[in-house]
Order: sequence, then structure tokens, then C-alpha cells
Amino acid sequence: MNKDIKYFGIDISHLVFDVTDSEGNYYQFKNTISGFKKLVKLLDVNSHCVMEATGYYHYQLAYYLLESGIKVSVENPLAVKRFIQMKLSKIKTDKSDSKLICAYAKQVELKLWKGNSKHQTECLQMTRLLSVYTKQSTMLKNKIHGEAVLGNPSKVVVSSLNRSLKQVQKELKILEDKLLILVKEVHQDLLTRVKTIPGIGAKTSLMLVVLTDGFERFTSGSELCSYAGLTPVIRKSGSSVNGRSRISKIGNQKLRNLLFMCSFNACKYNQACKALYDRLVAKGKSKKLALIAVCNKLLKQAFAIAKSGLTYDNNYRSTLVKN
Repeated sequence: MNKDIKYFGIDISHLVFDVTDSEGNYYQFKNTISGFKKLVKLLDVNSHCVMEATGYYHYQLAYYLLESGIKVSVENPLAVKRFIQMKLSKIKTDKSDSKLICAYAKQVELKLWKGNSKHQTECLQMTRLLSVYTKQSTMLKNKIHGEAVLGNPSKVVVSSLNRSLKQVQKELKILEDKLLILVKEVHQDLLTRVKTIPGIGAKTSLMLVVLTDGFERFTSGSELCSYAGLTPVIRKSGSSVNGRSRISKIGNQKLRNLLFMCSFNACKYNQACKALYDRLVAKGKSKKLALIAVCNKLLKQAFAIAKSGLTYDNNYRSTLVKN
């Protein structure tokens, strides 16, 4: 910990945010621009604000502080929660949480939050809306199927469901097309190269580029796999605990789900992935575990292609070839 740095633990809710600094001073401000301005008056070049990633509530304040030249860290809520549990705190209030977040900041190695570009922010907003529409489309299809199973479905109900489904699918198509255009403006070359990986289709390559911000936020394939929640968690202790290893699932669920769906095709058409899958199954590993290993392999191939400027080639032992 740098003794010159003054930490500010911030607990944010919809209407207000509570702040405790490393000297024990407590403040509460409205979660509005006027509240942000009042907080900034307390800060200087040695200030470091730390908050949890609380849904959408932290974004405006985090960006405001960043634009004001203040160091900001946005931490995983689970890490902060585990720290609070470790402290055996019996009090759970916004004031106590801001105090404990400040204590957390003083004891861990913080990463500076950089935010997203306007381009990336818009891409992510489109991606989230696509996810909503996809779920609505699935729900409507299931409802239509359920009505048909009744044997004597209401024409009024079925017509209404079909109209709704048609509208949702129309919106899906419009959004997908606009997202593709937006991504191509910045990542045309990267998108083209990622699509050369057997097993990764057009939609998955698009989502990979969007969710990783063009792979710019990662320094290694292992770090990317960890971000997707695909790294194994070992559960062994002494002679009494010898649990089965499982993936952490602490990461981007959408990215993880996309890769798992791709792993089936990758086992057929991607030589490196097929060899890995066959080798693990031959050793007696479960098919699901082998598919998860294929997901990791796909991610690492995508990362290597993104960072090297190369395209995939099945005949090359490292799976890459120059453009």
C-alpha cells in the first residue's frame, strides 16, 4: 500500500452513495451529477476511489471520476463480499459497507478501471438488448408450441403470439445488422481472422470481439479463459477433502455459453480441438470435461490470432499462418 494515497470506499445505491475515506471520515451524496461534484471537491491527485460493480448504478460516478482525472477501481462484488465475511462483520448498512470497502482497498492490489470507449459502450448495449430479444423469441416459440399441444388453440391467442414473435425477430435482425456494421468500423480485420477458426461461426466471432473489446483488455490466453469462467477450481485439502475439479463459473456467462455451443462443431472440424477432445476421452475423462477443455482451446486460439495478426491454418502445427 502506498502511504501517500488516500482511499475512498464507495457504496452505491440507486438514489445515494456512501463514502468513507482512509482517515475514517464518512459522507453521503446523492447519486446525481451534483453529488459527484461535491465528492470531487474532497479529492486530489493522491485520491483513489474504490467501488463495487453494482449493476448499472456505479457507471455514471465511475466515468465522472475518470474524466475528472481521479484514480478509480471497480472491484468484483464477490471479492469484496468475501473480505467482509473474513472481517466477521455483524453490521450490514451502506455506511458500514463503504468503510469495509475502504479497508479492502488498503489491503489488496487494485487494478485501475479504464472504462469503455463510446464505441465499445454502444456495442455492449446492443449485445445486452440482443440477449433480451433472444430470450423473448425463445419464450414466444415455446408458448406457441404449448398452445398447439392443447389440441384446440385459440386463434386469437396464436395470432397474437405469432405477431409478437415476428416483431421480436425483426428487431433482432435490425440490431444484429447494426452491431455488425459498428464492429466492422473498428475491428474489420480482427473479425475476419477470428472467423477462420473452425468451430467459431460468424455470430460467435462477433460476440467474441465485442465481449473482449477486440481482445485489448487481456495479456494472455489464460487470463481470457479466467474472464470467461472456464478455469478449473481444485478442491483438495489433506486426506478428507478430495472434491472433483470444476470450472469456476466466475466470469462472463454469455461468453462461456457461446463457446460451449461452439465446442461441438470444433470437435468435428478443428483438428487441434478434436485431438484434445479424443485424447481426454481416451484417458477416461468425462465428455463434458473434454468439451470444456475444447472451449479453453478455442479461446486461446482466438487470442493468439488476435495478438499475432495471423489466420488459422489446420496444416500448420501452431494453427497459425501469416496473412
